[in-house]
Order: sequence, then C-alpha cells, then structure tokens
Amino acid sequence: MWNGTSLQACELNLCLSVYIITFITGFPANVLAFYTFGRKVWKKPAPIDILLLNLTISDLLFLLVLPFKMQEVANNMIWNMPYFLCPLSGFVFYMTIYNSTFFLTAVSVERYLGVAFPIQHSLRRRPIYAVFASIFIWGFSMIHLSIVYIMSFYNPPGTGSAPRNICYDGFTDAQLQILLPVRLELCIVLFCIPFLICSFCYINFIRILSRLPNIGRRRRLRAIGLALGTLLVFALCFGPYNVSHVVGFVTKESPEWRDKALLLSTFNACLDPIIFYFTSAAVRNALGAMVRGVWNKCRCPQVLWSSKKKTPSETEKSGLPKPQEINAV
Repeated sequence: MWNGTSLQACELNLCLSVYIITFITGFPANVLAFYTFGRKVWKKPAPIDILLLNLTISDLLFLLVLPFKMQEVANNMIWNMPYFLCPLSGFVFYMTIYNSTFFLTAVSVERYLGVAFPIQHSLRRRPIYAVFASIFIWGFSMIHLSIVYIMSFYNPPGTGSAPRNICYDGFTDAQLQILLPVRLELCIVLFCIPFLICSFCYINFIRILSRLPNIGRRRRLRAIGLALGTLLVFALCFGPYNVSHVVGFVTKESPEWRDKALLLSTFNACLDPIIFYFTSAAVRNALGAMVRGVWNKCRCPQVLWSSKKKTPSETEKSGLPKPQEINAV
C-alpha cells in the first residue's frame, strides 16, 4: 500500500530561487560553452574538448527540463501537467546529474595522465577514445537511471497505487523495496567510485604539478586551484544528495531533507561553466570577445550622445578650432 510518508516538501521560495538562479545563469553560460567547444571539436578535436562538449550537452539537457521542476514547485509539488512528462523529465533530470559526475571524472583522468605520463599519453592520445568514453558514459547513465522511468509505472496488483498527481514521490511499499536498494547502488557506482577516482587523479595532479620547475607560478596556481575547485564542487553538489540514498536505505524511507540536498546538485549546472572558463583558453577568449562586443555596443551611443551635448564653452576648452577659425584658414 501507499504509505504516504515519503512526500517531499520543497519550500516554495527556496526551491524556486535556486531553480531560477541556476537557469538564468547556467543556460547562457552553457550555450556559450557549447558554441566554443563545438567549434573546437569541429576544427581540431581534442579528447578533453570532446569530454567537455558532452558535459555541456548534459548540462543543457538538465536546464531544459528544469522549468518542469519550477512548475511543480510553484504548484505546491502537485503535478498538473500531462503525466507522461513526469517520468520523461525526471529521467532526464536525474540522468544528467550523474552524467556530470562521470564526465568530471573523465576530465580529471585526462588531466592526470597528461602530467603523469606526458610522452606516453601524447603518443596514445586519440579523439576516438574520448568519443567511445562519452558513448559509454551516456549509455551507462541511461541504463542505471531508467529506474526513474520504470518506477513511475510500476504498480503490482494488490499493493495500492501512488497518487497520479505526484511526480516521482509518494511511493508505495512495493516500490520502495525496489527503489531504495537501487538508490544505494547509484550512490556507490555513480558517485563514490567516480569521486574516489577524481580525488586520486587531482591529488596526484597537484603533487606532480607542484614539483615541475618549468611551469610559471601563475599557471601552476591556476591549475591547482582548478583541481581543488573541481573536487570541492564534486563533493558539495553531489555528496549530500547521495548521502540521502544511504540514509533512505537504512531508514527504509526517503529522508525529509532529500529535496534540499537535491538543490545543491542543481547548482552544478551553473558551476560547470566556471570550470570550463579555467580549463579552456577558447572559452576565456570567447567570453572576452563577447564582453568586449557588448561593451563597445553600450559605449558607442554614450560617446555619440556626449559629443552632441558639448556646449560652446566646452568646445573652447577642448582646444578645437572654432567655425570662424576654420573659415579663416
């Protein structure tokens, strides 16, 4: 039977604020990153650019289904849209979250191999390997997160039914018996193992980089800061939500704070572009060109307006020739 105890109460102002901020800041930043990495991969594909392009696509998919979550929260967690959109949006929502953990881990492996085995890695470095890795990550995440889609329609006879106006929540006891162990497996396979690999790669990346004498201090500090920042984002964005899986498995129900922990995971979509900015010179150049273009467009009307508003006294002070002086010449 439906126990009715697992409904999540996402606070309206808090959840909407996080979703809106994430969407407003994350969408344009990821569009810029997608354009930049797309051009680089089209012209001269490099493994790290292919991985970052896939991470950007994953974040954009996440941001595209975020409005469904906004609508759900604004409607007090009642799903009033066509029900088929519930499992579909939920599947994309959670799948792209775990996609991020794998692609961030793949980027850490690529960066570690580049400094630990520079010669061997440069000789064996092939873009096709990054393509295969990306296909594997997408497929692996889709298979594991298909549980989100399945649970929305899983309803054994005689067990009662979860309310149809609740999206991926309010599970029956029969559903929880399947869902809670799967969540624990997601925590171990899709978070703990990638986090351990990412930590190993970046800790050794920092250790090796700090010993290299031929790298400038500024470049070294930026690379070390990027590694530490990525680990921090990894732990803060994905850690609490995956801990809720462990707590749910032990207590046999979804913890009440699970939705608040999920909010931290949503922030990852607007934090990834920061990683892109420090990882890729192409992103920095594209952002700089965009900022200069906007600045020039905003500045030109001001220059023209200020030149039109000059008084005769200002013309005299500027040292420019007066009209009668021009005629005299």
